[in-house]
Amino acid sequence: MKALVWHGTQDIRCDTVPDPKIEDDRDAIIRVTACAICGSDLHLYDHFMPGMEKGDVMGHEFMGEVVETGKGVKGALKKGERIVVPFTIICGECDQCKRGYFSVCERSNRNKDIADKAFGHTTAGLFGYTHLTGGYQGGQAEYVRVPFADKTHIKVPENLSDEQVLFLGDIFPTGWQAAVQADIQPTDTVAIWGAGPVGQMTLRSALLLGAKRVVCIDSVPERLEMARAGGATTIDNSQESTVERLNDLTDGKGPEKCIDAVGMEAHSPRALEHAYDRLKQSVMLESDRASVLREMIYVCRPAGILSIPGVYGGLVDKMPMGALMNKGLTIRTGQTHVNRWTDDLVKRIDDGQIDPSFVITHRAKLDQGPEMYKTFRDKKDNCIKVVLRP
Repeated sequence: MKALVWHGTQDIRCDTVPDPKIEDDRDAIIRVTACAICGSDLHLYDHFMPGMEKGDVMGHEFMGEVVETGKGVKGALKKGERIVVPFTIICGECDQCKRGYFSVCERSNRNKDIADKAFGHTTAGLFGYTHLTGGYQGGQAEYVRVPFADKTHIKVPENLSDEQVLFLGDIFPTGWQAAVQADIQPTDTVAIWGAGPVGQMTLRSALLLGAKRVVCIDSVPERLEMARAGGATTIDNSQESTVERLNDLTDGKGPEKCIDAVGMEAHSPRALEHAYDRLKQSVMLESDRASVLREMIYVCRPAGILSIPGVYGGLVDKMPMGALMNKGLTIRTGQTHVNRWTDDLVKRIDDGQIDPSFVITHRAKLDQGPEMYKTFRDKKDNCIKVVLRP
């Protein structure tokens, strides 16, 4: 089969690789009908995340048709059924899964011991996302093996198109969880850093949950335009001070809720701060850039909430812990508990409350994937979200 394969830093190729096979009774094989390039994939493309090996198949946002199931699936899935596959692999049986904390499933990361030693923490197994998260082959391919397939799936109505439901596997529930974690109230101003795909889903989720005002911060014109189309007030942080503008919008009090939809590759508009973080990265004194986290702490209203869906992988420096503590701020973060939210989100799509396909700007064949990685990374051709068809 054809698949997008990691060969090194900024080296993704469309290769011929062996077809996946049933390895466990709870496995299923799906034929991929649509997949997407996610911002988190760029962490691997640029090699900010360790644990990738030459030959790894990329991709964790995908869907398709069931073509084969193991004996242990026991009718949970049938051949020919159409499903979205969550990026988090879940057993459905451990203590964390039973509590709905699917992204920290205790059983699906088969390299958990290695990850615990490397970072002092672990996640569930993730598709196409380093050997520290299990080393599972990803979904930017013609076929995929889905472990724990009796639980790791989302069934979708036949009346909804692939593009309407594809993002149930990652960015839509990620944006939704980010907004839910912020405990949004009808009087709240919600500030969101980052107007990429996750930021776009977050701002629409915040409005669906009743926020009084959503403010979206970015520097890419087409992303800001899309945010405005979704109902947000926007701040171009390359042209104006985010802190000053947010204070102006909130009578000097700051937003009640702040959401980081950027993560470890944040680019500070303040040249000195950005140079500091890049220098610290280059000499391995920090792994992640924390400019958005710092800014959220400084501007958030006292007793407010910081929600962090943006991915961080290691260490950050110069965190204003005194301000965080003395302002009484609450931090909520984590990988997405996808299956906790998807029943509700499928209904919202089916009811016409939201059509997640609005975020798609580019469509291409799988073999165009390496080129589309570059387009997406460099934000060329007004690219916000790429969908690939095998």
